Amino acid sequence: MTLAPPEQRMPADTTQTRGLRGREAAVCATATTSVVFALFALAEHGLSPWLMAASGTAILLTLLLFRDRMPIGVPSASRSGDRADAGVAALLGAVPDPALLVDRRSVVVGATPAAYGAFPTLRIAQPLSFTLRAPAVLEGLDDVLKSGEARTVEFTHRGGAERVYAVSITALTAGDDKGALLFFRDETAARRLEHMRVDFVANASHELRTPLASVMGFIETLQGPARNDAVARERFLGIMREQAQRMSRLIDDLLSLSRIEMRAHVQPATPVDVLGLVKHIIDTLTPLAGDRGVALELVAPSTPVIVPGDRDELLRVFENLIENAVKYGQSGKRVVITVSTPAEGAAANDNEISISVRDFGPGIGPEHVPRLTERFYRVDVAASRDKGGTGLGLAIVKHIVNHHRGRLQIESELGQGALFRVVLPLFGDQKAAGRMRG
Repeated sequence: MTLAPPEQRMPADTTQTRGLRGREAAVCATATTSVVFALFALAEHGLSPWLMAASGTAILLTLLLFRDRMPIGVPSASRSGDRADAGVAALLGAVPDPALLVDRRSVVVGATPAAYGAFPTLRIAQPLSFTLRAPAVLEGLDDVLKSGEARTVEFTHRGGAERVYAVSITALTAGDDKGALLFFRDETAARRLEHMRVDFVANASHELRTPLASVMGFIETLQGPARNDAVARERFLGIMREQAQRMSRLIDDLLSLSRIEMRAHVQPATPVDVLGLVKHIIDTLTPLAGDRGVALELVAPSTPVIVPGDRDELLRVFENLIENAVKYGQSGKRVVITVSTPAEGAAANDNEISISVRDFGPGIGPEHVPRLTERFYRVDVAASRDKGGTGLGLAIVKHIVNHHRGRLQIESELGQGALFRVVLPLFGDQKAAGRMRG
């Protein structure tokens, strides 16, 4: 916590006895009591934690605002005041959000450490307008200082990384002293999540609307011109079946994603032989790979490798990755699946295993790699749909890997193929895990 500069404080009154003068002590007590009662009122009404934090910060800032205007007499009292300043400063140092205290002229007289991190140009004893070029905040502050009624405004701070803040502005009044507390809540992540939700709904609606429109169109055709055309009827019914299956896959993927997210906080703990699982998937996909002229190669240890997990979820992860490698890396003619213990890749350690799927196809442009796990993101929309993709496969893979407290790593360059690596924690005692499975 930073107080107003020493030269702005009142000089000590050496003729005064120890302690605060009666009127000034009453002013400070009144201010503190008012904010304490406000804090209890917030608690009784069950308001959000950030408002509670704002009120708690207000108590400390109010004490400092009015304490700076109260002379302390004897030296021992000054030392006591210094210790109080240090104690309150330590408490405010623990406040995670930016908070500013301004006087009646909108001059900054106090700030939490987080405020300096958020607003590098912040200076004590300068008008707030020197720090924030935010008309909504400054106008809201003027209204609060005039009316005494609290307000919440929003502004976007573009210093460095763009951040969105909700600013709670509360009037602080005790005797003739007046000021305001500005408490900043970072809404950036919440707004980003909201945008993602809006995009998700729009994309999901679009993905469902396209095949549905196709089905509706063919139904109208079958009811009209093609009513008595047996050949056309069979062809149209086949297309309708494909579109219905596409919608079914999309709905299944949406439900799977929802289930995984609902269980994200609970790490699976059942012993799973991930090597045996990968071998099973390779056996299952060998006919598909053969039809496309792709050879599946496995590089792995000879003994089982046990991880804590959910077998069905891990099956979906590696089935998705290997099938994608076959479909999209077909031109490379081979897909190599490598099971490594200890794990390979960045930040790997001896207590982890990595399973990588490498194809030798056309590769993926570097601009696409960071977005591959976004919902409905496709490098080539037409190619993905032609291959039966919903645009959710890698999003599901990422969520499952996170659910298992693992990591998904993607490496690719155009013309060099692509590598997808899953790093998972090993089961602590491999032999005991093997017996548990048996």
